[in-house]
Amino acid sequence: MMWRDFVAALGLMLVFEGMMPFLSPSRWRRMALSMISQHDPVLRIMGFVCMLIGVAVLVLVHHFANGV
Repeated sequence: MMWRDFVAALGLMLVFEGMMPFLSPSRWRRMALSMISQHDPVLRIMGFVCMLIGVAVLVLVHHFANGV
């Protein structure tokens, strides 16, 4: 069951990642170009914050799915 959940989560992530370039390619391109100009520490912090938010969401979903 765990691998199935992982593959489902990966598929959902790809759906969300593909939404922006599909809905607004020019805006997505501008965002990507602005990210290229960022220094490595800024990108590293942004990635870390995204990971923290993702872990928090997973913990909350797991907590509420098991009945509070």
